[in-house]
Amino acid sequence: MVNRSLEVLVGFFICLGIAAIFVLTFRVASLDSVGSGGDTYQVSGQFENIGGLKQGSAVTIAGVRIGRVSQIVIDPYTFKAAVHMTIDGQYDNLPEDSSASILTAGLLGEQYIGLTPGGMQDPLVDGSELMLTQSALVLENLIGQFLSNMASNQE
Repeated sequence: MVNRSLEVLVGFFICLGIAAIFVLTFRVASLDSVGSGGDTYQVSGQFENIGGLKQGSAVTIAGVRIGRVSQIVIDPYTFKAAVHMTIDGQYDNLPEDSSASILTAGLLGEQYIGLTPGGMQDPLVDGSELMLTQSALVLENLIGQFLSNMASNQE
């Protein structure tokens, strides 16, 4: 009888450990909204250079996370990176002329998209494309420009 209750207790802790690993996986992968069942809509934007932006990266406005990057592909006609974003439905009043910038959290942190609202009355709708985009700031390019400027000044 003692063995049976011990087996049930061990089984309970194993199930609890598996559930904890599952929750931590979703938290680390920034998939908090998966399965929430809330309304969302898709917008996209084209960028010259996305740097280290990844699928699942945050989309924020004023520092508040409002969505995530759902897909990144190359546009076959413009050869720019087409970034598709899933925005939470409660933010369905973003102006149509909002702009998107690829920003970096800290000096070397992960990259995310920051939206800046525009001034138009019409809101973004499902399938809208952001016309004003600013590509990622690539640190290697800045260092290269800085070094070439220093070299040209010394000559």
